[in-house]
This record gives sequence, C-alpha cells and structure tokens, in this order.
Amino acid sequence: MQLVRSEDQELLAKTAADFVAENSPVSRFRQLRDSGDPVGFSRSLWKQMAELGWVGIPFPEEHGGADMGLAELACVLEELGRTLAPEPFLSTVLLAGEALRRGGSDAQKQRWLSAIAEGDAIGTVAVQEAGKRWDPLQAETRAERDGDGFRLRGEKIQVLDAPVADFLIVPATADEGLTLFLVESGAEGLSVTPQVRVDHRNVALVHLDGVRVTADAVVGRIGAGGPLLEEVLDVATAGLCAEMLGSMTQAFELTLEYLKTREQFDAPIGSFQALKHRAAEMFIEIELARSVVLAAVRALDSGDSEARALVSLAKARCSEAAVLVGNEGVQMFGGVGMTDEYDIGFYMKRARVAQLSFGDAGWHRRRWAELRGY
Repeated sequence: MQLVRSEDQELLAKTAADFVAENSPVSRFRQLRDSGDPVGFSRSLWKQMAELGWVGIPFPEEHGGADMGLAELACVLEELGRTLAPEPFLSTVLLAGEALRRGGSDAQKQRWLSAIAEGDAIGTVAVQEAGKRWDPLQAETRAERDGDGFRLRGEKIQVLDAPVADFLIVPATADEGLTLFLVESGAEGLSVTPQVRVDHRNVALVHLDGVRVTADAVVGRIGAGGPLLEEVLDVATAGLCAEMLGSMTQAFELTLEYLKTREQFDAPIGSFQALKHRAAEMFIEIELARSVVLAAVRALDSGDSEARALVSLAKARCSEAAVLVGNEGVQMFGGVGMTDEYDIGFYMKRARVAQLSFGDAGWHRRRWAELRGY
C-alpha cells in the first residue's frame, strides 16, 4: 500500500491549506466561542466550501458530488483540523451523508445528498446513548410499529450539530433488529436541547417522544441497520483521525516555535536536552499516526479486508498521540499555556474530546484484537 499522497491529493491539500489560512484562522474559532454563536460555525463559509467541491467529495456526481474517495476528503479534513475549523463535515458528510450514500433510497438521496453537496442542508446521526460509554449497536431507543409506519421513543446524547440539523438519522431497535430512521427537524415529539462541549463544539440531547415516521423514512432495510451503521462509523472515525492528525501537527508546530523563541537562563528552552527528547517523542508519535491514517483511508476506499482493523488502529494511535501532544504543548508553554491568551489550550481540549469520540484508544484496541482473532 502506497503511503504517500498523489500529485492531485497534494494539490487539493495545498488549496485547502491556503483557503483555511485565509478564511478560517484559529482567531475565527475564538470569535465564535466568545460570541456564544448558537450555530457554532459559519454558514457562509460552509457554502463556500461546498462551492469549492469539498462537501461533495465522496458523493456521486448525479447528486452534485465529485465521486472521489475518503483519501481526498482526508486531505481537506487535515487542514481544517490545523485551525480547529468547526464546520460540520463530521456530522453532515461523514455521518449523515455517508449513511444516505450507502443505504438511502433514491428519494432520500435525491432530496438530501444533493442539498448537502450544495451546502444547503445539515444532517447528523444520533448514535450515542446515556449509560453506554461506546456501544453503538445496542440502542435502547425503540421503534414501535404504528400502522404503516413507526413511532420512535428514546433519548440520544452528544449528538453532533443537532441544534442546527435539518434532519437526523436515528438508530432504533425494532422487532426485526436495529434500524436507521431519517427524522426531519421539527417533527412532532422531537426535542433538541443544545449543549456546548469543552472543545466548544455544538452537540445536543435529543429526546424522541413517540416521533412518528413512515416506512419511507427507513435508511437501508428494516433490521439491517447494524452493519450499515458500522460501515458509516468506520468512515467517520477515519475522517476524525485525519482531522486529529491536522490538529496535533499544528499543536506540535506551535510548541516547537515556542521552544525556539522562549529563553531561560540566556538560552532558548528548546536547547535543553530534556525538552528535546520530549519534542522528539511528539514528532515520532505524529508520524506514526500519519502513516496509519493514510493506510486506513486508502483501505476504506479500496474495500480492503483489513480496513476495519486499520481504522481501529488509526483511532487508537491518534487518540493517544493527540492527547500526548496537547498535554506536552501546554506543559512546555509553562504557566502561560494554561491561560486563554494562547491557542495551545484549544488543541488540548479538542484532543480530549476527539479521543473519546467514536470509541477511545482502549475500545479500539479491543476491537482490533477481536478483528485479528486474538
């Protein structure tokens, strides 16, 4: 497996880096946080990203997409991670969009995939439930038969971008087994309670009190939601790893620059051997993460039988590397690293949240071992 970018991917990454540097520096993220913006991102910037073709990268051309792969999308996600850009790629493209691309009906794709690719719709998947650290296939949310449709009852937590989503895809257990349902915002019985996490991203508690959906709302087949959800979560996890790779790389570069410029005892602190060793460890962990992220996204694109194991390997690696880099960055900045004046703290907080999203390092190690027959 070739673990370097192609010429086209390098060009895409360079374009993304230039655009993000100009339009979405960390200062924009800080402004969104300080203003208490209820959307949590810029709709106009999201529209620009759609016009550049980024939002539709993995979708078919017939639905306004570029019909490219996750490896190409990862080039963009890595650059977005560098500046902590909060636009809803994870919720809308990698979760909801991927679920529709893989399991949606023609009508669902026509209505929603095209709108997503054009930057006109936000979607998400409501996976997590209270009391389960990470067990996406064991949903206590129930889907009860009601004539020719269903009524959904239950509660989901930590639902990404739910406060601004136009639709949610909800895994619920029906008599036939786990099933995915598309629920439009504003549906009777659906309540969304906004929350803000420590990384300042928007999430919500989603309560479903007898929300009625028709049979046309099923994404995929009734009772076959488990395998579809696993496929979608693998793609989303790999995409999150690409974003984490970008954020930990930027955090390392910020720390390296500080080591070169901060002086103590009439010498740059980066000249001290102990800090050199710690910086070297950070660099090594980032490069190891980079290799496995590239392997995971390419395996998913090619349908490699090792793809699922590689995704878990990537998430375990990235979870630990991102936390290490964030913690070490704050430590090396010293007392000022704990203040809000410096950006390094933002990267530490994002690493803490990202490591727990879609399963932490321990969960993915266990999954990797099971997939490899241990």
